Parts: sequence; structure tokens; C-alpha cells
Amino acid sequence: MMTSVENDGVSGVPLLRGHAPYTLAGYTAFRAVIDRDGAVSAKLKALFASVAAIDRRYPALARRELERGVTLGLTIREATAGLIVLTSLRGEAAALEFASVLSDAFGTVAAPDPQPLPRAEPGEAEANFRAYFGTIPVPLAQLMRLVPEAADAYYLMRRGSIDANPLSPKHGELLLLTILAAGYSPMAATHVRGARMAGASDEEIAEAVLCAIPAAGIAAWMGVGALLEPVASPEA
Repeated sequence: MMTSVENDGVSGVPLLRGHAPYTLAGYTAFRAVIDRDGAVSAKLKALFASVAAIDRRYPALARRELERGVTLGLTIREATAGLIVLTSLRGEAAALEFASVLSDAFGTVAAPDPQPLPRAEPGEAEANFRAYFGTIPVPLAQLMRLVPEAADAYYLMRRGSIDANPLSPKHGELLLLTILAAGYSPMAATHVRGARMAGASDEEIAEAVLCAIPAAGIAAWMGVGALLEPVASPEA
């Protein structure tokens, strides 16, 4: 059972309420953006915040955020996107932690029948990397050279995170961005570009990144905000 502080967040901490009005005012303003429908729906922002909390290893916060999403209409199928992306981006332990959070939030849910596992055809991974990145990034080029089977595995998981998850490719990219912002990752630059390619506006990108703040603080914004300078339009 959650304590009152866990339910109320930092606004329920007496020392902050007594000594830190500026801090609480700022945090409350950030929460207002996260908690309401805006460029991104409130239910998806709750999912994004929950997944970011798992990334930072705060399962209690993840549960609170996901339960809030459920009250806003988040479905188990939509929430499964978090499980997919965590499996790829943060590995098995994070995915299993989030699976536990999903179970707590949704209870017993009938899963669909298992699907056959796809395989990458020869050249499919390289073509996908070139189409998405514009070139073959050096780490992936080395993976293709040294362990081609693992390069195919990377492609399959990347495709699952963006192209084949229960959310749209745009929202899949935004979810990835939230996690990367929470981890202060330089990979965020790649997925800012990917989100724009998938049709996300800078306002949508900004709201997704702000969903990392409950778990990772305002530093989460600083790693991505500079990447949102307006894209220069081509000269006529």
C-alpha cells in the first residue's frame, strides 16, 4: 500500500511544504503540463512518466503514474508499448519490473496467442539502418562486421520499438525520447530526428521529454531542449 507521500508526491512532504514554496510551485507547474491533455494526451503522458520511472529504478513512482493513466483511459494494449520499448532500450530486468507494474495496474488480463517470431532477411537490417539513420552508424557497422546475427537482432528490436508497437511510430519515438531524456542519453538527438520524421511537432517532443521530470528532475530537459531549435526551412 502506498503511503500518503507516495500518493501526493513531493507536495505531500511537510519539510518541502514548510521551507520550499518556489520548488513546489515550479514542480506543480511541471506536473500541470504532464497531467493534462495537451500536444500529447494525458493518458499517454502518464505512460511515458511511468516508463521513465522504471528507467530510473523507481517502481513506486511507476505504479502511481500508470494507475493514473488507467483512470484516464489508458488500455493494456497501449501500456504494452512501455514493455516493448524497455525490453529493447533497458533490457530484461527493466522489462520484468514494468511487467509487474502492469500486473498491479490492470490485474489479470488475457494475453493474445503467441505470434511466430519474424526473422530478418539478408540485407534487411542494413537497408533499415540506412533508411532511418541516413547512413550506417559506426557501432552498428561494427556489429554487422563482427556479429551479423546480433545486427539482425538489433534491427528486429528497433523495428519492434518504433514500427510494430501498439502505439503509432510517432508516439513510439516520443516514448523512446522520454526514456532517453530520463537517462540523460546522447542518443536523444537521434530520436528527436526520428520523432520529427514520424510527424511529431516540437511541442509534442517537448511534452514527452517533460514526462521524464518526475523521475529524473529538470536536468532531463537540458539534454534535449537544445536540440529543438527550429528546423531551418530550405531556401526557395
